[in-house]
Amino acid sequence: MTPIAFGTDGWRAVIAREFTFENLARVSRALAHVWLQDRADDASDSPVIVGHDTRFLSREFAASVADIMAAAGFDVLLVDRPCSSPAVSWAVKEKGARGAVMITASHNPPEYNGFKIKAHYGGSASPELTRRVEAAIDLDLPPGERSPGSIHRFDPEAGYFTQLGRLVDLPRIARAGIQVIHDPMYGAGAGYLRQLLGPHGIQLTEIHGDRNPGFGGVNPEPIATNLNELAVRTREAGSRTPLVVGLAVDGDADRIGAVDASGQFVNSHQILSLMLDHLATVKGWTGGVIRTFSTSRLVAKLAQQHGLPLHETPIGFKYVCDLMVREDILIGGEESGGIGIKGHLPERDGILCSLMLLEIMATHGANLLDLVARLEATHGAHRYDRIDLHLTEAAVKDRVMERLKTSPPGAIAGQTVTGVETLDGIKFSLDHGGWLLVRASGTEPLLRVYAEAPTSEQVRALLSAGQGWTEYRS
Repeated sequence: MTPIAFGTDGWRAVIAREFTFENLARVSRALAHVWLQDRADDASDSPVIVGHDTRFLSREFAASVADIMAAAGFDVLLVDRPCSSPAVSWAVKEKGARGAVMITASHNPPEYNGFKIKAHYGGSASPELTRRVEAAIDLDLPPGERSPGSIHRFDPEAGYFTQLGRLVDLPRIARAGIQVIHDPMYGAGAGYLRQLLGPHGIQLTEIHGDRNPGFGGVNPEPIATNLNELAVRTREAGSRTPLVVGLAVDGDADRIGAVDASGQFVNSHQILSLMLDHLATVKGWTGGVIRTFSTSRLVAKLAQQHGLPLHETPIGFKYVCDLMVREDILIGGEESGGIGIKGHLPERDGILCSLMLLEIMATHGANLLDLVARLEATHGAHRYDRIDLHLTEAAVKDRVMERLKTSPPGAIAGQTVTGVETLDGIKFSLDHGGWLLVRASGTEPLLRVYAEAPTSEQVRALLSAGQGWTEYRS
């Protein structure tokens, strides 16, 4: 039997190799077993929601999950179209569901698919819930004693769009005259911004909005290297119009990337910082601030400026979600473009973040990097980058990480190491205020190397040093 384990957000595997209908049934039956145990405790007959993205066989996989959940006795609400993960999460909250399954591999390469679990609060399943599911996968589960449930199709977008309209000032955005270039990267977010902004007369051009399970040969992850066409289109528009922005979301539209009018990439740390400052200063909202272990220290400086408590978690939005469920949190974010805010869901939402960036631009009448420059004028420059080192086999990850733990460097790229943290991977703090983090991926055979420093040259030097440590990997 294929071992099945949940990573930072669900179980993901290669289609037809590990991600098969047989293995999907094993995971689905295990989740149904856990939810039946919980239902026995609270006597609730809440429905279960099943959604899917635009990947190869996602619709068919979702239908299979729905059949298994119905056979276990749950009434199932199955989406009637490909949709985003945040839309499914909102449906859980709106319809009072026990939880949801979202068939998606998010930003992973096109040969992958995945199984995300959403809990009753509309956010990622807790580590405790996924541990229970993993433990039940290979049990000899008894047949269900309840009558089969029903399966009903539903529109996952209508209620979700209404919710977004409550959180963002769309008329203000319309008055600002911003031109928007949107790249859903052939994913589930295609058409979303057009439907939300079009009725307000906001200019929007969508690229890569058709369905393409191969994602045009580019992984659907909204990072700079994957957004070349968006950058070109945005720069061209910026030469003609004062306020322009390129917005991108990943394959299931829960992560965001952005491009300034100059064609320059605006990273997730800058987006999180702009949103934090806007929510605290303009909207006057309060609450804690969450950053994951690989997120910029600019976020910490802004939290301190606004007198907001700061929390740091391991990498993976499920840890952010757990805090958002338990405490009063204003905003929480991660390096990979996932950001969640108060008043919505304990979940990341790339479409909401896109709208919020437009509201920020409309409020100040300025492009994104001009707004970032205003923040850095007070708090100093923060440059950042990341490289992914693909390995020959998963075991190499362990050898590299063990070497760094047992023989840590005293200096990196000419900067003295002033501290070492091991919350998630190994982070080396440096005397210029920057840091370097090395972390093994939870879903793929690769190492991620992250760096932040005052200048781009210093960041490149740090990443080069990090890459040099792993050159023996093959």
